[in-house]
Order: sequence, then structure tokens, then C-alpha cells
Amino acid sequence: MTAALDRPVVFSDEPLAPVTATLRAMFGTSTKLPGLAPDLLVRDPAGWLPSTELAGAQLDTLLDAARRRWDAQPHAAAALAWKAYTYWLTLPAVLGWASARRVPLLTAEDVLVHFDDPRPLVTLGMRNEISIAVLASDPLALSGLPQVRVVADESALLALLNSSLLDQHLTPLLDAIHAKVRLGRRTLLGSLSSGVAYAVLRSAEVLPGSSVETIDTLLTTLGVEDLIELVPDGHGKLHVQRKTCCLAFTLPQPKICTGCCIKQ
Repeated sequence: MTAALDRPVVFSDEPLAPVTATLRAMFGTSTKLPGLAPDLLVRDPAGWLPSTELAGAQLDTLLDAARRRWDAQPHAAAALAWKAYTYWLTLPAVLGWASARRVPLLTAEDVLVHFDDPRPLVTLGMRNEISIAVLASDPLALSGLPQVRVVADESALLALLNSSLLDQHLTPLLDAIHAKVRLGRRTLLGSLSSGVAYAVLRSAEVLPGSSVETIDTLLTTLGVEDLIELVPDGHGKLHVQRKTCCLAFTLPQPKICTGCCIKQ
């Protein structure tokens, strides 16, 4: 079993400090990540679009960018676009919950995107005033900051994570993609499930508690717990085994991802 080290969480009156600290531990930076705005927040929204546009007028922009990037057929481009987007989108909520029970509420209205950076498929950031859900025991609960939402317990915190991330963001995008290319929900949700698990495992050494329990809690909250398995290798290190495929094997230069359900 892979378990995180029991390191104390350093709280801060900066709402996203636990998330950016964990990003730095994972990637060596929180300001130069391809896929995320520097330290997650968009200071100047000029040139950015609300993510609501991706389920509407900008869906073709997202899918065309994926098609060109991977030279992919429409269904594969959509699957890979979803995989990339959901990984970077969910990362702040996953790390916020796992590191400090401090969850940015990533509704499509409060997440912004642009396509100007050629390195990632799309860059995501949060509005400065994005709501942060915390427990009453978090020092941030006494800060008086208008964006802080104090909840009664961990169940209420997880309920907000689910409603903001799924109901108010990813479900409308999934429905729009499904209508566009008739890509199965299970295929798409498998990438969401694996992305959450990968994020926790990659940051396991700097997160408190058990990575297995954290993954199980988050995947159950999102209703995607049956789409991956955690498989130990010969040294006890856990790996993600998917039960669905992101369709990367259909690319002109086929790729079989680590943990793919397609046997090599």
C-alpha cells in the first residue's frame, strides 16, 4: 500500500496556499505549469473566457485544437481533449481537499480558459473571487474574506466539491461533447477517474493521510469509483489500472498509456 507521509499541513490566510504549496512539491513550480495560470488565479481576465463557453460556442475551438495537436479523428480528439482538460481542472480541488480540506469551488463560471499558449491544449485559471469551501476548524473560516464558505463537516465539503465540479462544470461539458461526437459517458468519466487518482498518487509523499483512502473518498464522491483499480507492483507501489480507454491507441502514432485497459 502506498501511504502519504504524516506531515503537518501549513495553513495560511492565503486561500489557495495549500494547493500551490503542493503543486510546487509535485512539479517544482506553481507559476510556470503548462495548463494552469500562475498560482492558479487570473489577475487580469482580459483575453480569458469563462469555461461555460466550452460547452457552447467554444467547444469546436477545443476539439479542433485537440485534432490538430494529436492529428486525431474526431472521437479520439474529443476523448483526449477531455482527458487533458479534466486533469488540470480537477487538480486544485483534489489537492485542496487532500492537503488541507480547503476546496476551491470550480464552477464553469469561475474557471477561465484561453488557447494562447502553444504548450498545453488549453490554459485554465480561476477568478480572483472564486469561492473556497472550508471547515470551521480552518483558520480561514475566521478571516472574514467574502469568498470563504464555511461548512459543517467533511461530508458537506465533499458535497460542494461534487456539485461545483460536476453539476456546475463537467456534466454540461460532457453532455456537449457526447452530443457532438457520440462519445460514451463511461469512456469520458474513466479519464476523470484516472486523473484524480494519478494526481493523488503523484503527490502522495507530501499529502497527509492514506493516498488509498483519499482516492476512494474522492472517486466515490464523484461517482467514478468503479472505473479504475489501484494495482501494486512488486515493490508495493500503487499504479492506476484503467477500465476504459482514452483512445490514444487510435492515433497515427498509436500510444498505449500506462495503466490502459488495452493489453500491450
